[in-house]
Amino acid sequence: MKLVRFGPAGHEKPGLVDTSGILRDLSAHIGDFAAETVSLETIERLKAIDPSSLPQAPAGSRLGAPLARVGHFLAIGLNFADHAAEAGMAIPAEPILFSKAPSSLSGPDDAVVLPKNSSKTDWEVELAVVIGKRMWQVSEAGALSHVTGYCVCNDVSERKWQVEGTGQWIKGKSAPTFGPLGPWLVTADEIPDPQALDMYLDVNGTRMQTGNTKTMIFTVAQCLSFISTMMVLEPGDVVTTGTPPGVGMGMKPPVFLKAGDEMRLGVEGLGDQHQKVVAE
Repeated sequence: MKLVRFGPAGHEKPGLVDTSGILRDLSAHIGDFAAETVSLETIERLKAIDPSSLPQAPAGSRLGAPLARVGHFLAIGLNFADHAAEAGMAIPAEPILFSKAPSSLSGPDDAVVLPKNSSKTDWEVELAVVIGKRMWQVSEAGALSHVTGYCVCNDVSERKWQVEGTGQWIKGKSAPTFGPLGPWLVTADEIPDPQALDMYLDVNGTRMQTGNTKTMIFTVAQCLSFISTMMVLEPGDVVTTGTPPGVGMGMKPPVFLKAGDEMRLGVEGLGDQHQKVVAE
């Protein structure tokens, strides 16, 4: 299933996209998609609904992030060897873990807002994972059985705040609109191998990033298992798993986003995003 939230910002309704590409309203069956309603058990119940029985959503409806709110919004850094090289950093011996503020969450086509006093805002197309079952010290072999589904994420990053001064990556990853997610939450049964997905990102029509999840240093299963050795992951938590090369910081000279730029990005099977960049 392709699960969505549609409607004006702050007033979204839950829905799904059927096999014909029609957006349908699920609000008679579920209040919203959030931590308590993206469990594996809830998803199985929704799969029993005949999509043709659902009313169509209004034409041209805006898509919000497929989750109303996330619990943890975690991320894996430097998870592609060629991206680590362009950043001038060594390949990590274990997954590099950091957080994005849950308030950075935004819709897949909402504007990305450059905060005041920012000057080095960058792009990162990533595969994001949505947890559907509590994880605590789960083995690599069992990790993917805890996944509800997958989304496209643009891990927007203000590099000045991320790496200059005292560093601390969370500072550069957490401004409002720095976490576009969606357009869909695609359930795990539709993505049999998360390590075989093409990825891309364009800025102003120019291809910046091209990659495939097969070149991750640490697989999705390895990342989730590693995280679960140190903290509990709950349904509705999101883990975004790293970006391929081609970010602005790695260019010579570096290139960063400015007001008026447009980004298009996507991951195979998970849909595409389109964001305009605006000044705060």
